[in-house]
Amino acid sequence: MLFVIIWIIVLVISTYFFKKASGSLSVLKLNLNSISFYYSFLISSYIGSLLIVTGVDNFYMINRLVHEKTKIIGFFVICFVMLFYPLVMFLISKMLGFDSKHEFENYIKKDIELPFKQKNEFYIIFFGLSVISLLAILYTFWKTSYIPIIELLKGNEEFSPAELRILAQRNFEGNVLIRNIFAIALTPLLSLIAYVYSVRTKLVKWKLLFLVLFAGSVMINIYDLAKAPIFFYLLMFVLLRLYIGESRFTLKKLTLWGIIGFVMLVAMYIVIQGASDIKTFLSFNSGPIGRLILAQISPTFLHLDLFGETLPYLKGRSMPSIFLNLFDLEQIRSARLIMTTVFPEKVEAGTAGVLNTLFIAEAYANFGYTGIVFATFYVAVLVQIVYIIFLRLPKNPIFLSLYIYFSINIPRTLVGGFSDFLFNPIWFLLTFLLVGILLFIRLRIDFTTYLTRKKYGTKT
Repeated sequence: MLFVIIWIIVLVISTYFFKKASGSLSVLKLNLNSISFYYSFLISSYIGSLLIVTGVDNFYMINRLVHEKTKIIGFFVICFVMLFYPLVMFLISKMLGFDSKHEFENYIKKDIELPFKQKNEFYIIFFGLSVISLLAILYTFWKTSYIPIIELLKGNEEFSPAELRILAQRNFEGNVLIRNIFAIALTPLLSLIAYVYSVRTKLVKWKLLFLVLFAGSVMINIYDLAKAPIFFYLLMFVLLRLYIGESRFTLKKLTLWGIIGFVMLVAMYIVIQGASDIKTFLSFNSGPIGRLILAQISPTFLHLDLFGETLPYLKGRSMPSIFLNLFDLEQIRSARLIMTTVFPEKVEAGTAGVLNTLFIAEAYANFGYTGIVFATFYVAVLVQIVYIIFLRLPKNPIFLSLYIYFSINIPRTLVGGFSDFLFNPIWFLLTFLLVGILLFIRLRIDFTTYLTRKKYGTKT
């Protein structure tokens, strides 16, 4: 009973600070921070921590804990994050004079600016970038020996769906950066930008380009049989339509979308996981409910249980490889190490990859409890600054699409790992590339205008 009371008190305080930092926690007006609150913290982490500490779960990962006290330690660690993370965001808002409610509402209502809509140069550059991303998708399929979705449709019985996923990820024979950046990350982002232009300009060229990019995005999001990417991609579109004024969220619509999503999820579990009865589907150990509220947070408890006891602290060895290469060190991701330690049989069978979890777990694996405090502070500051910057930038298709992209991918990374917040090459290159296009065309136009004025000014 004591854990339940503590859990409720922490939730109330955390909700208050999250609302103050984001401006709104309404499910009808979702934003980067509210999605993080509901998905990354409440659903994926906090509910599960209570089930684990009270012994309600009987989850297969938790059954692998060596020390019983880890359940209590893990519970209080997650309570700390639930309190400290939004508190830091709230304080950053105060320091930067950010009126979250006012600025968020203004951003929602703000009209879309269309830079260079009369300039064919922008469309040509964007079209060229789209061709590159679509070629990257074809390259990904070409260099993948087994394309899981095709093998599934062919009725391949040699490998299970789980084995096909691992094969697609680990036996990819091409350049990983081309696949991850230009195919998996860039194509969906370009489709968002093209959609805004197609809706606002009504031009056929933008509509056709959007349809092609949309088809490519769907293909690259489902080819490896992963269930989450396609749902998150479609959620991007739902959010984008809200922010450009094409849709208005209502409880009726959300209920309908929820039912459709649930039906799709059931179908995917039947096809991919082989769930053939309601008991399997509702099971904590094999169904989507357990996947959401326990499978994401359980590895955090495993990190706390093993590192510092069974496994030595990594002392920075799982940090971004770009930094480790300077010291000639090989990167060791704690999520992979935990998987090989706890479930070696699954790794050997080729049906398991990594045990991603709340970002503090990787920080703990490297630097103990000091890492948890630092990581919580650092990520909260970074995410809140990103949120504030986007709400204060011009609301044009590129900045808006980047904001939508980060509103989905930052919450996903919060339950992925800490090192990605120190340096994420995909985030960096996507931002640099798209903002670079805007700056390049703007500077070229300004320079041309300057030369023209100088020329005619000299004549007069």
